[in-house]
Amino acid sequence: MPDAPAPNNGLPPRRISEVAAELGLDLDQILPHGHHIAKIPITELQRRSAAPDGRLILVSAMTPTPQGEGKTTATIGLGDALRHLGKRSMICLREPSLGPYFGIKGGGTGAGRAQVVPAEDINLHFVGDMYAVEKANNLLAAMADNHLQHGNELGLDPRRIVLRRVIDLNERSLRDIVVGLGGPLHGVPRRDGFNITPASEVMAILCLARDYADLGERMSRMVVGFTYKGEPVRAEALQAVGAMQVLLRDAVHPNLVQSLEGTPAFVHGGPFANIAQGTNTAIATRLALKLADFVVTEAGFATDLGAEKFFHIKCRAAGLNPAAAVIVATAKAIAYHGGFRDNGGTGNLAKHIENVRLFGIHPVVCISRFPDDTPAQLRKIVRFCEAQGVEAVVGEHYDKGAPGAVALAQAVLRAAARHRRTEPRFLYPLDMPLEKKIETIARKLYGADGVDLDRRALEDLALLTRQGLAKLPVCIAKTPLSLSDNPSLRGRPAGFRVTVNELRISAGAGFVVAICGNIVTMPGLPKVPAAAKIRVLASGRATGLS
Repeated sequence: MPDAPAPNNGLPPRRISEVAAELGLDLDQILPHGHHIAKIPITELQRRSAAPDGRLILVSAMTPTPQGEGKTTATIGLGDALRHLGKRSMICLREPSLGPYFGIKGGGTGAGRAQVVPAEDINLHFVGDMYAVEKANNLLAAMADNHLQHGNELGLDPRRIVLRRVIDLNERSLRDIVVGLGGPLHGVPRRDGFNITPASEVMAILCLARDYADLGERMSRMVVGFTYKGEPVRAEALQAVGAMQVLLRDAVHPNLVQSLEGTPAFVHGGPFANIAQGTNTAIATRLALKLADFVVTEAGFATDLGAEKFFHIKCRAAGLNPAAAVIVATAKAIAYHGGFRDNGGTGNLAKHIENVRLFGIHPVVCISRFPDDTPAQLRKIVRFCEAQGVEAVVGEHYDKGAPGAVALAQAVLRAAARHRRTEPRFLYPLDMPLEKKIETIARKLYGADGVDLDRRALEDLALLTRQGLAKLPVCIAKTPLSLSDNPSLRGRPAGFRVTVNELRISAGAGFVVAICGNIVTMPGLPKVPAAAKIRVLASGRATGLS
């Protein structure tokens, strides 16, 4: 490979062919989408299967405030800083969802001088991957209802269809609906609902599949519903998988873009972290590891959600071995969670440090600096982390770009050099009973006293166990705003129990979703959504996009 080039230093983005050439990709094979975006065929991964892997760095966080702590920005800043130090680095991010973009959280391309570009295109329709996932999911749902309409030879119980339709918007009115009204020609009436597209099992499958064949095999295992006798009906029985694969044939290819400073970045796949596995595709991560010496990726929200699922689900499925982990903290999150107290903000940060160590990795803390932070506040957090035996550095990548994250990059390089484990230390074996897996995560990572399964969850557990589906990893869906399942319990709560309301099978993705604390898989809009501030000027340029 050629040496890593100098950063772009604020110049206009390079043509995507230049970015691809830097990575040693075959320019005759890449699939450009305009001047600054390209899909990289999955065959590039297959061609490099025997090449050595680079080192993988995970970026997670302490429990966030509702506005977030700049974890994506820190991920981009770290990737830029490693490249600034002469390291061949890449960034791997998820594709943003229109739900939060038009809601309250905004886009997913970073901010300030630590962004991936073209940000507006990435945050909006990008290359159509989100729509391909939506259409593949909804085609399967349509074929299930069509099967009911035309005789129902499989004996699919309309009351026990578990597959939901999806749309990539926040829309609370679609959470619980009735379909098939209007008489015999318009379908079989039944209760249904929508999930947001990033929460769909098809998205989870796309993000865990190893190749085209694995994508098809996983989709064929999807459980659409159950028969009157309680037997699962899978997508393959509805003969939907071939058409679903065709809809996803382009979405499977990773999307190459770049940061403002020219660092190559894959932005591919977008599962939510509080209701799915919360990390970009395994294909993009594996290809990045073949193309770069250091790959920086993030897992949504904090260590109790994104990082836990990254280790237990993605690392297991893709055979990944992270060499280092970063925990993003902020002065405002410390204050939001109760300040410098054992059960407050610093207690919360200490728990996330402990969580990363449970997986066999020694973390680095990045204190993302905000304009109103005082030097005294930041020094106090650094000293606290030092007392925990963890190196903490202030990140100023938002204002300064790569130079503002050099200290972070150097700390991460030191941590990666010390890492010797060949795989993460998993907290549970797959053959552990499902309820014990949930309890293990709740006790060890949340600090809970235990777990309670309500009546519906117990019924679901009995069904999954009877069908041999209980030996899968668990994907816990809960609030991201607390270590508990109650968003009002800030800091480092104690003396609480986690309630599991429902268990949902994602047999194709390869995990069981535990719905806790009445979490919803279709978000709603706030009173004044971000969409209300967006305008298109006479020039065609959009304003108000966050």
